[in-house]
Amino acid sequence: MIFLKKYKEFFIVFSVGAVIYSLIEIIFRGFTHWTMTLTGGTAFLMIHISNFRMKTKSLFLKCLAGSAIITALEFFVGCIVNRRFHLNVWDYSGQKFNILGQICPVFSAAWFLLTLPALYLSKLIKTALIRKK
Repeated sequence: MIFLKKYKEFFIVFSVGAVIYSLIEIIFRGFTHWTMTLTGGTAFLMIHISNFRMKTKSLFLKCLAGSAIITALEFFVGCIVNRRFHLNVWDYSGQKFNILGQICPVFSAAWFLLTLPALYLSKLIKTALIRKK
């Protein structure tokens, strides 16, 4: 029974992250790619899990962890999607200090800031699911 509750929680969190990340991309870039939908869901789920594992840590450290999670996922997915399969979903090669055109400090800073509302939404989802019991 506990397994099913966690599965439901993780499915909801993943789905919310997938939809919101896709919407953010559509608002700012005008389009998204299905791989970014999966990446956004995975990132939000990982941030959600780290949020509760780091519950005694500062907001700064949680945001730093969120930025690291998103940046690492972006690098991993980018190396597969953009470099291996040449789908050209994004390219940061014009940004200073980029790594293989897949990640850069400017966007890592943006992910740090994006983690703030993600942490809040994570807590809202967890609270809503607890109240539903």
